[in-house]
Amino acid sequence: MNPLMDVSELERRRAGGLRTVLLDVRWALGDPHGHDHYLKGHLPDAVFVDLATELADPAAPERGRHPLPSPRRFLEAARRWGINNGDVVVAYDDSANMAAARMWWMLRNAGLPEVYLLDGGLAAWRAAGLPLEQGEVQPVPGDVTLADGQMPVLEAADVTAWMEDGPVAESARPDRRLARILLDARAGERYRGEIEPVDPRAGHIPGAVSAPTSENVDSAGCFLPPAELRRRFESLGIADDVRVGVYCGSGVTAAHQMAALELAGFRAALYPGSFSEWSSNPHLPVVTGPRSRADVGGPPEWKLDGAQG
Repeated sequence: MNPLMDVSELERRRAGGLRTVLLDVRWALGDPHGHDHYLKGHLPDAVFVDLATELADPAAPERGRHPLPSPRRFLEAARRWGINNGDVVVAYDDSANMAAARMWWMLRNAGLPEVYLLDGGLAAWRAAGLPLEQGEVQPVPGDVTLADGQMPVLEAADVTAWMEDGPVAESARPDRRLARILLDARAGERYRGEIEPVDPRAGHIPGAVSAPTSENVDSAGCFLPPAELRRRFESLGIADDVRVGVYCGSGVTAAHQMAALELAGFRAALYPGSFSEWSSNPHLPVVTGPRSRADVGGPPEWKLDGAQG
C-alpha cells in the first residue's frame, strides 16, 4: 500500500468535497512548541495532535522516551480527532514527515486501511501556494473502531535473540545471503556515539547498520522515488528474503524508515522502545564508532562502552 498522498491529490479531494481527516503532528526533538506553530498556520480543517501526550505514554526507562500508548488510549484519541470508520486520514508535519510518520504507523498498526502521509508535508502545501488557516480546529468526535498489532514489531528480547543467534547484518561467509538486518534510523553521529543529547548512553545496538532517515527524502522533504529508495536499502544489504528491523532514539523517526521501506517494497518490523529503551538497560550492550565486520561476525564478542557496567 502506498503510504503517501501528494498535495495535488489532497487538493483534488478537498475540491471534490471528499471527506478527509487532516492531522497536524508538528513535533521535533528539542522543540516543544508544536501547538504554537500549528495555531499560527495549518492546513484548512487540520486537527492538532500532540505527539508527546497523544501518541505516547509517559517516558519510562524500561519502555523508552515515547512508549506506545495503550490501544484504549489511542482509540479515545482517534475518536477525539474526529475519525470515523471508513475515513481517509492524512497526517503531516513541518519536518519532512519525521514526526507524522509516527501517526501513520500507529493508525496502520491499529488496522485503519486508508491512512497517508502528505508527501513533503506543510512545506509542499505552502510551495503550491495553497491556503492556510489559523487557530484551533475542534472536530466533531468520531466513532472509529480500531484493532491492534497489525504491523510487525520487535521487543528488546527479540533484538537480543537476533544478536545471540549470530550475524545480524552480514554473513560470516560472503557467499551466503543475509538472514536479517537491523537498521538504526538516527543521525550518523548519534549512531557512532559522537554525540548523545538525550539517551543514557552513546552509540548503537551491536550489529546495527546506520541508515539515517534524512536520506529517505530529497531537499524539499519529499520521499525519494521508490526505485531510488529500493537501491538505497539494497546497498545496505536488504533483499526480499531478509528480515528487517528498524529502531531510532524513541520509535518516532523509525516509523519514517518503515514508510520508506514500504515504498521500496520491503516489509520490516519496528522496535518501538528503540535506543532510549535499550540504552537504559545496563545489561544490554552498546557499541560506538562506525560499523565494522567485528560488529557483525559471530558468535560476537561485543566491545562495550564504558557505561556498560
